[in-house]
Parts: sequence; C-alpha cells; structure tokens
Amino acid sequence: MRLALFQPDIPQNLGAAMRLTACLGVPLEVIEPCGFPLSDPALRRAALDYGGLGEVTRRRSWTDFQAASERAEGRLVLFTTRGALPFHEFAFQAGDTLLFGRESAGAPEEVHQAAEARLFIPLVPAARSLNVVTAAAMALAEALRQTGGYPPAPPSTAHPGECRDPDPKRNSG
Repeated sequence: MRLALFQPDIPQNLGAAMRLTACLGVPLEVIEPCGFPLSDPALRRAALDYGGLGEVTRRRSWTDFQAASERAEGRLVLFTTRGALPFHEFAFQAGDTLLFGRESAGAPEEVHQAAEARLFIPLVPAARSLNVVTAAAMALAEALRQTGGYPPAPPSTAHPGECRDPDPKRNSG
C-alpha cells in the first residue's frame, strides 16, 4: 500500500500527509511539480519531526511516476469527485497506490485514464470536497483495514476490563 499526491499545491497538506504516512508505515510518493518549493518552512512545520520517520519519494513528473509504477506491484486507485464507486464499496489490495489530485484542480484526464479504479468519498449534496489529507486518511484507514495492513498495536498495559483513560470522570456512565 502506498499514498501518492499529484502536484500538491499546499505545503501544510503535504506535511500532514508525510506525518500520516509515517505514522501508518505507508510510503508516500510526491508527483511534481508542486505549487511551492519543497524546502518551504510550512512543510517542515506541518511534518513536525515525522519527516525523517517516513518513506517519501519524489517523482519529477507524471511520466516518471508512471514509469516507476509500471515496475511496482498493485493497482493505481484514483480518488476523485468524478469517481465511479464509493471508496467503502471497493475491494482494496495490499499493493494498491492511492492517488489524490491537486487541491486546486484535481487530476487531469491523463491521470484519470491511467487509473485502474476511480473512487469517491460520499458527501452531503451541498459539500464540494474534503481536504486532501482528510480524504487520504479516510481512504488509508479503509484500505489498511481491509488488507490487514495497520502497524501492530503496542502491548497494552491495561488489564482486561480496565479502562485505559486515566480520568475516571470520562469513563462513568
């Protein structure tokens, strides 16, 4: 499983995606050009200290990304408001690449044509779209759930039947 962002426009979103993928143990691919310099301080701020924890690969262009993807296992799954199937009805596979378009313009037709599946996240009728990293988090959560791809849970220090929240007021009722 990997996450790919097509020409991101907003450094804070890329930083948040770096943090998301680092925490979930999922590689991130950034398809350039970006709408900002990749050395932007906002990117470093948003990634916090997770930038070095994750695996981030920069692809200089859509063509470079496609060439690398041809050698990779799995399908290219595009998330788009023009998707054909709700994401929660799709059967994800461990090698899938979840691709998200630009915040300002989505993905161009050539990207749509290259995708093996085009999915959408159902929203209320008045809503246009979600933040790209919010959508990516939802998509990764479902894909990792389906494929058993979450990182292993740390050993619990709680005893059976014991609440993990140290504040007993929040556990009553």
